[in-house]
Amino acid sequence: MRVPPLYNPAVKILVWGLAALLGAGVALGQAPFGLWGVALVALSLLIAMGQATSPFRVGLAAGTGYAALAMFWIVEPFFVEPEIYGWMAPFALVFMALGMGLFWALGMSLGARLGGASVSRSAGVAVGLFGADLVRSYIFTGLPWVLFGHIWIDTPLAQGAALVGAMGLGALTLALAVLPWLMPRANWRLPAAGVSAAVIAALWGAGSWQLAQPVPPRAAPVNLRIVQPNAPQDLKWRPDYAEEFFFRHLDLTAQPPAPGKPAPDLILWPETAVPFLLDRAGDGLTMIAEAARGVPVAVGIQREEGLRYFNSLAMIGAGGKIGPVYDKVHLVPFGEYIPFGDELARFGISAFAAREGNGYSAGVTRKLLDLGRLGLVQPLICYEAVFPQDMHAGRRPDWLLQITNDAWFGEMSGPVQHLVQARFRAIEFGLPLARSANTGISALIDARGQVVESLGMGQQGVIDAALPGSLPAPPYARWGDLPWLAGLIAAVALVWGLGRKSRVDRRRIGG
Repeated sequence: MRVPPLYNPAVKILVWGLAALLGAGVALGQAPFGLWGVALVALSLLIAMGQATSPFRVGLAAGTGYAALAMFWIVEPFFVEPEIYGWMAPFALVFMALGMGLFWALGMSLGARLGGASVSRSAGVAVGLFGADLVRSYIFTGLPWVLFGHIWIDTPLAQGAALVGAMGLGALTLALAVLPWLMPRANWRLPAAGVSAAVIAALWGAGSWQLAQPVPPRAAPVNLRIVQPNAPQDLKWRPDYAEEFFFRHLDLTAQPPAPGKPAPDLILWPETAVPFLLDRAGDGLTMIAEAARGVPVAVGIQREEGLRYFNSLAMIGAGGKIGPVYDKVHLVPFGEYIPFGDELARFGISAFAAREGNGYSAGVTRKLLDLGRLGLVQPLICYEAVFPQDMHAGRRPDWLLQITNDAWFGEMSGPVQHLVQARFRAIEFGLPLARSANTGISALIDARGQVVESLGMGQQGVIDAALPGSLPAPPYARWGDLPWLAGLIAAVALVWGLGRKSRVDRRRIGG
C-alpha cells in the first residue's frame, strides 16, 4: 500500500535521514568494508521505501549517503597541497555525493512512474537503480566506480563477471533485493527472501567450484619484477626528493632476486615514475637500462610533443633505447585535464595530477604493445583500468599491464577500490594483470581475479613472480555491456506494461 505524501517537515527530515542511512548501508558492501550482506538488506529496504513514498527524494538522499561513505576518498587529492586546494575538499565531496544522489533520484523516480502499482512499482525502482549504474558508467566519459556488482569481489559470486561483467552482477544484486517486494501477498515475502538466499548459495557453490579449477600455465614462462618505490605524493615532485625517489627506483630495479627466484624478464615501474620527460631524459634512460642489466623496463613517464604533454608508458631497452610507447587515452576529468582547459589556463586554472603544463592531452588511439616473446600486452595507465568498455577493440592481448599512482587517493578506501576494479578486469577478460603502483597497492592478479602477491600501502619493495596463465576468452570479453543495454530497454518495457495493466485494472474496479 502506498504511503500518502508527507507534509510534516519533521517527518520529511526523518524519512530523508533514514534514506541516507540506507544508502550508507549499501555502501558498506563496497571495499574496504566488504559487508555484502548488510548492503543487500539495506538495498532491499531502500527499494521498498522508494516505492512507498517519494522516490525522487528518497533516491536523492540515499544516493548522497551512499557516495559520501563509499567515495569519501575524493577529498584526498585536495590535501596533497592543502594550502592551495584544501578549501575545495568539502565542496568536492558534497557535489560528488549530490551528483550520485541525482542519478539515483532520477532512476528511482522514472522507474516508479513507469511501474505504477505497488508490485510493478518496486520492479520499476530496481530497474531505475540499474539504469542509474549503467548510465553513469558511460555518460560524461563515464564513472563505473562502486557499482552494485562490485560488492561481490571477495566472494565466489565475483566469478560470474566472466559471464555478465560487473554490470550483470549489479543486475543480479538488484533482482535479489527486489524479489520479496514483487510478491502480491505480504506472507509470501519471507519465502521469497529465502529464494534470494538460495540463489546466492547456489551461485556461491558454482563460483567456488570455478575457483578450484587450476589456471593453465603459460606456454612460455614470463617472470616479472614489479617495483613499488613508496613515494608520498606531497614529496614526490619536490626538487630535494625527486632525485632520491628516482634512485630508489634504480636501487629496487638493480637488487638481486631473492633466493630461489629467477631473474626477471620484464621490470615494471609505476605511473609518472621519473622526474624528467621522455624527450629530455639526459642520462636518465641509460641509468634505467644499466640498473636493469639489459632487462626491458616498462616506465611510467611523461612526454612532450610541441606544446602538448602526455601521460605515457614507455618500454626502455638495453642502452636506454626507447621501444614501444603508449599514451594514456582515457584521462581523469579535472584531475589530468579540465574541460576547456586551454582557455582556463589563461586564468591559472590547471589539473591536479599533471606535472607538466596545465594538463595532459589524450593519446590518439588505444593500442596493444607487442613485447615479442613476453606476449601481446594491453597497457592501462591508472584510471583506464576502470573502464571495461575501453577493452573491446582489436586483437585479444595475452595479459594486462597497469601502472598507477594511487598516492593521490590516500591510504584508505580509494586505492583498495581501484584494486577491485583491476581484479574485475582480470575476471571479465580471463587474463592475468600485473599492477605497479607508486605506493600501493601493487599486485599480481590471476585470470580469476585472485591476488597472487601484493605490496600494500606505505610499503617499499618489489614483487618477483611468474606471470599466471590466461583462460579462454569468456562471454563478457566478447559481448561487453551490450546485452545489459538491451536488457535495460526490455526491463523498462516490461515494467511499463505491467504498470499500464495495473492502472487499467484499477480504473475498471473503480468504475
